[in-house]
Amino acid sequence: MACQTTSDENIATDAEVVNRRRVLSLLGWGFIGVFLTVVVGSAIRFFFPRIIYEPPTKYKVGYPLEYTLGVSERFKKQFRVWIVREVDRIYVVQAKCTHLGCTPNWLSTEGKFKCPCHGSGFTPDGVNIEGPAPRPLERFKVALAEDGQIMVDESVRFRGERDEWQKPGAFLSV
Repeated sequence: MACQTTSDENIATDAEVVNRRRVLSLLGWGFIGVFLTVVVGSAIRFFFPRIIYEPPTKYKVGYPLEYTLGVSERFKKQFRVWIVREVDRIYVVQAKCTHLGCTPNWLSTEGKFKCPCHGSGFTPDGVNIEGPAPRPLERFKVALAEDGQIMVDESVRFRGERDEWQKPGAFLSV
């Protein structure tokens, strides 16, 4: 029986005993694999930067004859502006409260813009009349494009508290 026990101990099986050297080798290769994955992944990600797509700052909003007297909310969601038509002029008001930047609503029954965040109120031409808003709404530059459409340029702003609303470009005479 003693012979059988010694021969059983020396028989190699398919399930080899994992020794210390094998474990350290696997850990080392695993570390190298993770390291290379992070480095290569970061290098690939470098070529695809995060980009914020913003709407254009110059755009056309239609022909002057398309607008009737009053406030048009046609481009409120797309460009965050209102097109206001008076008897002799058209101007573009930014739909952004000067208090904290919320988007006011046009209340046609009351004839004013009303901010839902803190209650600021504005007249149709953008003058602040109630609430915490510190100044009037801003206007954007308007001009007629070559094809006769109204061209809005958001890069040029006109502020009412600086008496800029009468400057050329602040409105379009019709």
